[in-house]
Amino acid sequence: MLERAKQALGKMTLEPEWEAVFEPNSYGFRPGRSCHDAIEMIFLSIKHKPKYVYDADIKGCFDNINQEALLQKLHTYSAMRQAVKGWLKAGVLEGEVFTPTEAGTPQGGVISPLLANIALHGMERVIKEGYYTSWSANELPILIRYADDFIILHSQREAVDKAAEKVTEWLEGMGLHMSPTKTRVAHTLNPMNGNMGFDFLGFTIRQYPVGKTHTGEVANRWSRKKLGFKTHITPSKEGVKRHTQDIKQRLRKLTNRTQAEVIRDLNPVIHGWSNYYKAVVSSKVFNRCDKTLYVQLTRWAIRKHPTRGKRWLQKKYWHTVGKRHWVFTTPEGATIRRHSMTKIQHYTKVKGAASPYDGNLLYWSKRVRNHPVASGTLGKLLHKQQGKCRWCELAFRDGDLIEIDHIDQNRSNNALSNKMALHRHCHDDRHAKYGAAKEKLERLTGMPRKQPKWKDQSTKESQEPWDEQELRTQVKQDIAKLKKLRDEGINIR
Repeated sequence: MLERAKQALGKMTLEPEWEAVFEPNSYGFRPGRSCHDAIEMIFLSIKHKPKYVYDADIKGCFDNINQEALLQKLHTYSAMRQAVKGWLKAGVLEGEVFTPTEAGTPQGGVISPLLANIALHGMERVIKEGYYTSWSANELPILIRYADDFIILHSQREAVDKAAEKVTEWLEGMGLHMSPTKTRVAHTLNPMNGNMGFDFLGFTIRQYPVGKTHTGEVANRWSRKKLGFKTHITPSKEGVKRHTQDIKQRLRKLTNRTQAEVIRDLNPVIHGWSNYYKAVVSSKVFNRCDKTLYVQLTRWAIRKHPTRGKRWLQKKYWHTVGKRHWVFTTPEGATIRRHSMTKIQHYTKVKGAASPYDGNLLYWSKRVRNHPVASGTLGKLLHKQQGKCRWCELAFRDGDLIEIDHIDQNRSNNALSNKMALHRHCHDDRHAKYGAAKEKLERLTGMPRKQPKWKDQSTKESQEPWDEQELRTQVKQDIAKLKKLRDEGINIR
């Protein structure tokens, strides 16, 4: 545990430095980035033009990294270099057998993913060598990497093969090699080697030829061009099969459990799997998974009650909820979650080389919730307010001066629910109007509201109670005064 804590400290030291230089299309094991960013980048790269794809995997990436090359690439101060070298050379102890580690990064170590990203940093730069810097001059190959899986995209087969050769030669300098069984060349639109499209991170990316009424378009200020194809990203067949097999195995283990326990065990699995695929074209797949789930639950009920008929099983486990029939639910209201209950939502890709350590709190407070940069009071308020000023309801922009104000004007009440983020000028405007409204209210009333009298000034227990009729009259008068202030354009919050 001590060494893991030291690795965590080392990661906290190295990560901000390397996040500032990491390549924009690297998405694996990086804060604020995910698989969906990589998939969205693929879509943006091919949606206007079919391309060849070099789909590759690095063989034993974490086990075969050249440690000396990695230490030279770190380029850090001596104390950190010695610490990292000690973790790399620590070895593995299984029982009473010690195995030295001459290559690779610590297995299961906190800092291992960061070290792997540092080792693989530079692949995008290598494949673009020899091309003009201007994007309009020629088409550049695009490399998209998630951990040790990566793809290379280009509209010409020769350019893809040339980029693959450069990457292969570059990886040899880090002691790494391609996995021949997991490397192939495909095309997003045309069939190639009996396959159309490719799979990446559990998604199937493919383009379909369509007619003029369904085709995608490229539009600019002067013209619109029909593409003749549509780009669809869907859950892969292997991903759907693994999910249904997982539910099947879980139901077999839950044969003797109650219906409520089955629902409690399956709902997180269904919800998590559906959330992973909700950003792509998944509606039809979700409906098919719901049909499969119904069959699997029926078989579970039959195994649990082998001597009962189907009608008895239906009355016991399937009920009507509102306008929905055949709902797998308990009398207490626990209901199995359907895949189709997850709505399809578009995912917005992270900006270029943006990082949570770049100081753009406004941007990252809306994207991430648990990262330390967004865990402060201002970050929480920006996330709560969706990046909008609570006073003027306009979105904050880069460079805006943002201040925190107490809603009830009580600075001793520091609860998050009593705070709001405002523009600096909105903050000043709010206090100016609040003071003017308070003065006008006192001027209209003539004097502050009458305070209750005390029979005994030494104790508050002897407070004279309000007269009910007097209280109602006073409330009506206050409401009328507030309405008059509002009609005069004074906003009281």
